[in-house]
Amino acid sequence: MHIHILGICGTFMGGIAALASALGHKVTGSDSGIYPPMSTQLAQMDITLHELDDLKQFNDNPDIVVIGNALSRGMPAVEFVLDNNIPYTSGPEWLKQHILKDRWVLAVAGTHGKTTTTSILTWILEHAGLNPGFLIGGVAQNFNLSARLGSAPFFVIEADEYDSAFFDKRAKCVHYLPRTFVINNLEFDHADIYADLSAIQTQIHHAVRTIPSHGCVFSHASHDAVQEAINKGCWSEQQQIGREWRIEPTSTDYATFILHHQSGQSAQVTSSLFGLHNMHNTAMAIIAAHHVGVTLDIAVEAVQDYVNVKRRMELKGSIRNVNVYDDFAHHPTAIETSLDGLRKHQPTGRILAVIEPRSNTMKTGVHKETLHHSWRIADRVWVKTSPDMTWLQAAVEQSGEQSVYLVQNTSDIVKAVVKEAQSGDHIVVMSNGGFDGIHEKLLEAL
Repeated sequence: MHIHILGICGTFMGGIAALASALGHKVTGSDSGIYPPMSTQLAQMDITLHELDDLKQFNDNPDIVVIGNALSRGMPAVEFVLDNNIPYTSGPEWLKQHILKDRWVLAVAGTHGKTTTTSILTWILEHAGLNPGFLIGGVAQNFNLSARLGSAPFFVIEADEYDSAFFDKRAKCVHYLPRTFVINNLEFDHADIYADLSAIQTQIHHAVRTIPSHGCVFSHASHDAVQEAINKGCWSEQQQIGREWRIEPTSTDYATFILHHQSGQSAQVTSSLFGLHNMHNTAMAIIAAHHVGVTLDIAVEAVQDYVNVKRRMELKGSIRNVNVYDDFAHHPTAIETSLDGLRKHQPTGRILAVIEPRSNTMKTGVHKETLHHSWRIADRVWVKTSPDMTWLQAAVEQSGEQSVYLVQNTSDIVKAVVKEAQSGDHIVVMSNGGFDGIHEKLLEAL
């Protein structure tokens, strides 16, 4: 079968391309802004790429077109598919029909920690010799891949709550047929898609409705928003941290902890990750792996050898004793927990935070009441702004923060941060995008 993918260079759609190719299909695709590393990975799979608006991409008459959720009506490629009656589907639905329906799916949902938890869980199963398939929203460094077909029965997937396609506004996770379903947490996000938190909870509820009675939902008993979603209706087993499982931290930076089970089993866990959020991510991965038969001692061994996914408090370099980190945090809660984790892990030296409010939710000021609280742990803060983000100036002024600087130009941020930086400081760049290559620019300027 010839599968053509619109929007192929995103991590998710690129993962689908890799999986389809591994199944033996002919795969082609198109996108705007085709550049490394994804273009390199796709070229290594002999996948022909086109520019998104070039309609010559359809000359080979694909059997089906998989349309990414970044595409919308009015785009030439989308209109061509519709006008010419070419069969099409969404990425999540293609996964469901061609891969997931025959696998034991372990899906990880939640506003924060999906990628980290998914990659830890995948590595635990790999360490246990289970050769899982996976699709992760980032590059898992233990594999140096974001997707792999693996062998039956297990497939681990990041269960995104974002919509599936312009013609299917259900969350991606609704398609995934999980038997092991992790819900880390739930907060309001994706304001361009959902009106409020309740709308997101409804999508999670729809996913829960697809879990078989012999499946299991894993959650935190203390997370009210998650429990509200589950309580809308659940016909499967449930296990919760705070009920069947309990976490006992044994270090101030949460890198070590004891995981207790109500049966009397316990495990001492030592991780290279730090912060309360990563302790919860790690514990949840161990618990989910336990559901498919991985013993606690094997899981603990795996965690010790785990290397975190790229862009999760990733140390990009250290110049003149100044550390530069790249972190994917792009929601006030994620910013706060990441900075808190770094402070507990590195109690000395100042934290200089550089933040790009890049998501639609952040740019439109949905989180303006909580954003300025999220960076309080940092000693200095630079926020990239734009003329249309007038709410940001008002929020900073209202907070009375004296060490927060709003800057429109990335090069000006680099100059200001480097001028301020001194030996022992930690520069943390927080964005869900490329941020104009600011990490390399900072290191070069330092």
